[in-house]
Amino acid sequence: MKSRLFGSLACWLVVLPFVRAAEKPAPADDPVFIAKAARSIDATVAAWYRKEKLEVPAVTDDSTFLRRAFLVAIGRIPTVEEARFFLEIDDANKRVQLIDYLMKSPGYASNMTNWVFDLLRVTDDKPGFNGSFEPYRYWVRTAMENNMPWNEFTHKLLSAKGDGWDPETAAVGYYTRDRGMPLDNLANSMRVFLGSRMECAQCHDDPFGTTERHDFFELAAFTQGQGGEKQDLMKGLWDEINDGEKRRSTDYDVAQVMWDRVYGLSLGGTGEGKIKLPEDYQYRDGQPGQLIGAKTPFGKGVRISEKNDKGGGREMLAEWVTNKTGEQFASVAANRMWKHVMGRGVYEPVDEYKATKELHNPELMATLISLMGELNYDLRAFQKVLLNTKTFQFVPNPEPAKVATGDDFHGRQLSRLSAEQLWDSLITLASGDPDKKPRRSLDDRIYVGRKPVLVGKKNMVQVSKEVLALDSEAAVRSYFDKLLEEVKKGGGGGGGDSMGMMAKVQTYDSKAQVRASELPSPAPRNHLLYLFGQSDRIVVEGASREPNVGQVLSLMNGYVQEQLVNNSGAHLYKSLEGAGSDEEKIRRLYITILNRPPTSEEMGWMQDEVKKSGQNGYRNIVSALVMSSEFLFLQ
Repeated sequence: MKSRLFGSLACWLVVLPFVRAAEKPAPADDPVFIAKAARSIDATVAAWYRKEKLEVPAVTDDSTFLRRAFLVAIGRIPTVEEARFFLEIDDANKRVQLIDYLMKSPGYASNMTNWVFDLLRVTDDKPGFNGSFEPYRYWVRTAMENNMPWNEFTHKLLSAKGDGWDPETAAVGYYTRDRGMPLDNLANSMRVFLGSRMECAQCHDDPFGTTERHDFFELAAFTQGQGGEKQDLMKGLWDEINDGEKRRSTDYDVAQVMWDRVYGLSLGGTGEGKIKLPEDYQYRDGQPGQLIGAKTPFGKGVRISEKNDKGGGREMLAEWVTNKTGEQFASVAANRMWKHVMGRGVYEPVDEYKATKELHNPELMATLISLMGELNYDLRAFQKVLLNTKTFQFVPNPEPAKVATGDDFHGRQLSRLSAEQLWDSLITLASGDPDKKPRRSLDDRIYVGRKPVLVGKKNMVQVSKEVLALDSEAAVRSYFDKLLEEVKKGGGGGGGDSMGMMAKVQTYDSKAQVRASELPSPAPRNHLLYLFGQSDRIVVEGASREPNVGQVLSLMNGYVQEQLVNNSGAHLYKSLEGAGSDEEKIRRLYITILNRPPTSEEMGWMQDEVKKSGQNGYRNIVSALVMSSEFLFLQ
């Protein structure tokens, strides 16, 4: 009999052919397609083994697969209930069922949110800016939850314009997060989406590549002009209020709502398509201060004349990146996903694109690029295929790769857990399935002096829409006066969906026992996430998995001791309920923490500890297992 863990999925698979009798299922929903695609990948890897005369690794055991699948797919270890069910069920198809279960879990979106936050450097706010990137963060999180195709996600980011609080255009946060640094933003875009490292060309021709400084500025012309939409209409009012004593007044706080939290989050224009070369330009192909038009440096040529006044540069750039760069966009996306699942890219670094024909296994990369296209850039389905391969299931290999660059596929490499994987696993042990807790919602309240005002009467979505609709300085001043009066009286503007605006806002501070994806981004410096290497979101993929003394001290004297070892109410201790012997209790603790039963030798050690220390022996076992290398590493 199927458990409820897989029951709904099993039923879905059974009725699928009848529900869709008149239409062919989408590849992502078709188990036959998924299995066939997985076999195709395994075939290319097997051919590589034969070519290199290497022995094919063995398939890993159920315990290792269980923990690996959970950590890779949803970023945490299984709960004791999930682990015991999988290990105890006798079903030849249970690995496939487990993958289906994981990829439909809300934990998948949480895990992908962490990945994208790191890639795009998503933060709640930034130094020197008195607004917040709350709507942008929420947009990214929702995109992962809705499984937005990667090409659509990329296009929306690069072509974004308009109101930062409008759910349809909140992707403008991709640009407003880097306001004042448009060249850095462009360099990051090329690195993230196309695997092209062009940052050196901001200042000089790249001595290690082919990009010239002129090329970089031609590309930057597509996104030139990234000011706040209509922000000049408030410039005079802001200059009057942003002065001396007025900065300590309610007038200033209310003006700041409009200046930073509305105009500061909006993005005007559409990309000018032209740009002036810098005053220190030093090459013969242009003069300092010369106006040049936009032009792409590779792929299908796209250009805009410097005489053009119609704009539209960001849309053209987005279209070029996603559709006119040959295999490059698909290759970088596929390689990033391969590394996310398998632990190492087909080529490394993943942000330095290499043409398929130049790789040590071009057949595999060609297969992955083709699959990405067949799945229409559905990253969930793409990962599902990879998880179903035998390649993913190979035993871990402690030896380094046998090729200088890239993956040699000879067993999955051992790696430390990321900060997010560790945190999410610890809170799973402390309080059970963290995916059952409410996710952080959009905080669209109006903050004046760091306190929410006009709650249930007006929110930032409404204010932003109204402010950006104003078309004169007089109208802006009038709106400000009205908003200031409402705030001082504690009244409200009403209008809109008052019931919707009164809905409870779910927020979490850094002390909350919830998923890393729901916590402030980035975590404060005293948080376990920071200590274990979470990115500070300053540079692309800035996370670290390097060990340090602070991590050891944190485990010995911090969270593990407070929330697990010395917390009798921790969820992991519930696994001991109903156990009739010391042996069974020890076995359950091992399954709960390491997701495997103990060896006979380990069982003997732990039984001796319980006999010696009594009930405290179980706490000592918990401490030893959680701080073990086996718990801190992904096999």
